[in-house]
Amino acid sequence: MSITAGRKAEVIADNARAAGDTGSPEVQVSILTERIANLTEHFKTHAKDNHSRRGLLVLVNKRRSLLDYLKSRDATRYTDLITKLGLRK
Repeated sequence: MSITAGRKAEVIADNARAAGDTGSPEVQVSILTERIANLTEHFKTHAKDNHSRRGLLVLVNKRRSLLDYLKSRDATRYTDLITKLGLRK
């Protein structure tokens, strides 16, 4: 269910705005998206895992908050990010 260190490094490299960037909203949202995708796959086989489902909802809400922040600060970066990650809205 967790994201591996190698995969996390790939996600950071794909979405970093500069070298060594790990805290920008784009990087944070992309890491959360990867974790959400992993949990979604987990629920296909473990439908009754309600404790992890709560964690999924926390991740989704955190990602939404970061996206709202990014949209209020820079709309073009927001639209580029949701297009790149394939998110709705």
